[in-house]
This record gives sequence, structure tokens and C-alpha cells, in this order.
Amino acid sequence: MNKTLIEVTARIQARSAATRERYLAQVAQLAGRKRGVERMGCANVAHAVAAMPANDKLRIVAERAPHIGVVTAYNDMLSAHQPYEGYPALIRAEAARQGATVQVAGGVPAMCDGVTQGLPGMELSLFSRDTIAMGTAIALSHDVFDAALLLGICDKIVPGLLIGALHFGHLPCVFVPAGPMSSGLSNNEKAKVRELYAQGKVGREELLKAESAAYHGAGTCTFYGTANSNQMLLEAMGLHLPGAAFVHPHDSLREALSREAVRQVLRIAPRADYTPIGRLVDERVIVNAMVALLATGGSTNHLIHWVAVARAAGILIDWSDFSELSGVVPLLSRVYPNGSADVNQFQAAGGPGFVIRELLGAGLMHEEVLTVVGPSLQAYGRVPTLQGEASDQLVWQDLPADSGDESVVRTAAVPFNASGGLKLLQGNLGRAVIKVSAVPEDRHVIEAPARIFTDQEAMQTAFKAGELDRDVIVIVRFQGPQANGMPELHKLTPPLAVLQGKGFKVALVTDGRMSGASGKVPAAIHVSPEALAGGPLAKLRDGDLVRLDAISGELTALVPAAEWEARELATIATAQALENGAGLGRELFAGMRRNVRSAEEGAISWL
Repeated sequence: MNKTLIEVTARIQARSAATRERYLAQVAQLAGRKRGVERMGCANVAHAVAAMPANDKLRIVAERAPHIGVVTAYNDMLSAHQPYEGYPALIRAEAARQGATVQVAGGVPAMCDGVTQGLPGMELSLFSRDTIAMGTAIALSHDVFDAALLLGICDKIVPGLLIGALHFGHLPCVFVPAGPMSSGLSNNEKAKVRELYAQGKVGREELLKAESAAYHGAGTCTFYGTANSNQMLLEAMGLHLPGAAFVHPHDSLREALSREAVRQVLRIAPRADYTPIGRLVDERVIVNAMVALLATGGSTNHLIHWVAVARAAGILIDWSDFSELSGVVPLLSRVYPNGSADVNQFQAAGGPGFVIRELLGAGLMHEEVLTVVGPSLQAYGRVPTLQGEASDQLVWQDLPADSGDESVVRTAAVPFNASGGLKLLQGNLGRAVIKVSAVPEDRHVIEAPARIFTDQEAMQTAFKAGELDRDVIVIVRFQGPQANGMPELHKLTPPLAVLQGKGFKVALVTDGRMSGASGKVPAAIHVSPEALAGGPLAKLRDGDLVRLDAISGELTALVPAAEWEARELATIATAQALENGAGLGRELFAGMRRNVRSAEEGAISWL
């Protein structure tokens, strides 16, 4: 086992001792109760089963059959979640074959960040995670279930479902994915058209044609953003069936895996090999997720989300833990925006199974941990396939020793980089993170004058006017959780890429988010504390020299110390502050904006 991995895990265990002990005591207390229908009053039971077929009522009440609750994030606004429409019927049919019963316990909201990018709805995106967690809790609060299946894939949905499920830590839970869409227009070609549009060289018609060719069918978007990073992390945590993440929605293997998920959750239900999610997700499993994120250059959103996930299980992690692990975890995959491949090519080259096998072999993951298929992560280094005369027998097989495509996935012996894709930055501007796996090495250190904005639109206007055609560090502040829900700022990427392509030294510094699509421009994001909370980003002025050094981990305003100390904090304009909280449902989230913790604390609104 790698020394740093052991040390970071031990530090997290020590830091979390009291909170984890309290959490596990609650799990044990809830697990020790009688089954739901046996401890509930007759009226409660009657309400719970009122709409079920008579034979299912008999199974639950008289035969004491296992009862599965399904929490689904189905809607057909999200291409990734559209396939879930038929899952309840499939799950019920398979459960009936196993002598069990099923109820859809509840649905949770699921918004598409691709639809809301750059629009007011994006200001609800981060808070939708905790809303989903609360929706999961409401679904499971009926408290009649022996186990749960969780149906969700995309950005805030998986973390929300997981946070909610961990608050019912006594329940065995299995996540059931639905897979990525088939490959369309390549991500590189899509990015080129976006840059041309930003320069005014192509029009809306050409841009829409390109975007529609990229996002064209059912399934998850094919770049390695937050949604697909979610799937990688769930594999590394042992919460999927092994290899379930990136099988196409309409592949026959997908249905076989979904049926097996029903069978598997029944195996780990209380009367079998009881594996409650609260015991499964321990400090070592959280570290395994962190390692998987770093080894694949995954979404920076998870430096927020997995802090919150860990906290839901009584485990305390911070960005220093990620940064220390990043120093020893090699980068084993390049998937767009860290390379040109999409997730289908990643899957074909070996996918999550190849990465997990290599990390285990290098002593960079904890192997002897609980998973939904047993007490070892080794199973997740294999891949599922259908065999037999009718191609209906689900089996797992070993992967080849070598990568299927070394431009996409590599062994731990010859990685793309010796260290992971994320770095902690700190200095007199606060603490931030940067995703360096896609940034050219000659751009890891940028020193340039600051140009300050308080929204994406003002930056776009300045870009179009030619005001940014120079070495510049663009500052976009008052974009943190308290200010406006910390939206993703993807509208900044094309113009910054254009400026970098012209040869200028450019970077972005913001207390907002960029997620898994931050790309090749150096971006110090999630700056904490945020400007609205009195963070030092509010001290910056136009023209201040700023240094972003991803090698030394520095984020500093090069202003004399006495002057910096004496500066007053800038404030957000009253009109903008009012606009951030009004219209299109944003008023409903005022309480979350008031109570939310910092990005490094997971932007949690429920503590």
C-alpha cells in the first residue's frame, strides 16, 4: 500500500472519529428494529400497501417477503435519465421472480445543467443536490423498506441520492445506472465550433447544428464531466454492479445488469449478507473515490460534492486531502476535456475496470472494503459480458493486461502523468482548486493584471469589444454559494480559449464553478471564502497583478502587504444582488443561500 494513501486515510479516520462513531451508532440502532410492517400500526400498513396487488400485499404482510424501495430521478428532460422510464416495470418483474416486492418510494427532481448553462436556472443547480437529498429522505421516510435501488446518473443527482441514502444508512442500497449515449460529433469538433461562434466566424445555425450532432440521443453526454465522473466514483466505491457504468442504454447487457442489480440488493438485504450503505461507505471507500477522481482527471465539482457525501456518513475530508493524494496518484486516462476520446472510447479501451485494477495493483486503493457484491474491490477490476448459447448468461471476465488504446487509458507503470489532475491553490486570495490535467505545461504559471467582473455577460461584452486582447487574469466574483448558488460558468470557456489561442497568457479566477468541462485554460475555481462572505477576492481591483502558480500551489495578489491589509472589501451592486435572488423560482432558495457553508465544506445547506 502506498504510504501517502495510508497516511491520508489515517488522518481522515482520526479527524472523523467522533462524528463517524455517532453516525454508526445511529445506523446500528435503526438496523436493530423489527421490519417495517411488523412494527407499524395497522392503519400505517394499510396505507402503505393500499394500491398494491393483492398477492403483493400477502407477500409483504403474511409471508414477510423482502420489500425494495425505488427512488428514481426519471424525467425525459435529461437524455441520461430518459431510459429510466421503463425501469420500475423491469424491477418489479425481476423482484417478483425472486419472491420480493417493490414500490417506487418517490421521485426526485433532476435538472439538466446543459439546458440551464448561462441562464438563471443554473443558480438552482448546486442547491438541487441538497433538494434531491431531501427528496430521497422523504421517499425513504415511509420506512417500510428492507433495501433500496437508486436510479440516477447526472451532475447533482448522484451526490444528492447518495447523501439522502446515507441518512438511511441502515438500508442496503445499489445504484442502477443507464449508460451513455452513442458517440456523435466529437467533443473536439464541438469545441472548435463554439470557439468560432465566440469569434463571430460562424452563426447560430452552424452552432446549433454542431451542438445537436453532439447531443443527439438517449444516454449520458459523452464527455468526462460531472455525470460520467459520478459513474467512475460509484464504481470505485463499490455501489454499482462491477462494470455497470458505461454500457449503452439499449445494449442487451444493460437490461441484464439492471435485473442483476435487483437480485444483488436482495442478497445484501437484512436476511442475507446484510450490507447497509452506512457501513459500506467508510473512510477507506471515500479515499478510493478520491483516488479514482484524481486518476481519471475527473470533474472539479466533486471537490465539493464528495466533501458533502463524506459528511453525510460522518466522515470529514477537505481539499488538502485531495491535494496530498494527487501528488502520488498517477493520471491513467485521458477523456475529453483531458484528451480527445469520449467515454465510449474510454469504455472500449478498458474503462473503469482497467483503471481500478491498475490502481489496486499499484497499492493506490484500499482493496479489502465492503462493496455491494462482497468484501473486496477486486471484482471491480473485471468487466461484465453476456455468454451462453442464447447470450443471456451474465458473467464477469478479466481484462487484458494491456490497454485497448494507450492514447485513452494506460497502465500504472506508464501513466500519462505521475501525479493526478487536481491541485490545491492558496495564498492571500484564499483557497481554490485547479484542474491541471488538461492545461498545457507552459500554462501552469500565469502572472498578469486582473480584470474584474461580477457576471459572465460583462466578461463576454468586454471580450467582444477587444478589451481582453492581452495577458490577463479574468476575475469573476460574487458567484459563490451565498451570492447566487455558485453556478457553473461555462460561457467563459470559449472566449478564454480564443484568447489563449492568440498567444496571450490568460487565466480565470472565480468563486464560482467550472465543473468537468474546465478544459485547457488555467482556472482557479471555488475560491473560498467567497467574495460575498468577506473573502479576499473582494479586495482585488482592476490592474492588480495576480499570480496563479499550479506548480507551487500559489494564488496571490501581488500587492504590498500593508496596502492589501488596509483595503476595503468591494460589495456587489444592489441591483445585481436583488436579481440573483428573484425570478424563476430563485426566491424559494433564499434559505439555502443564507445557510450554505463554503465550497470547501461541501456547500452543505443541511448542517
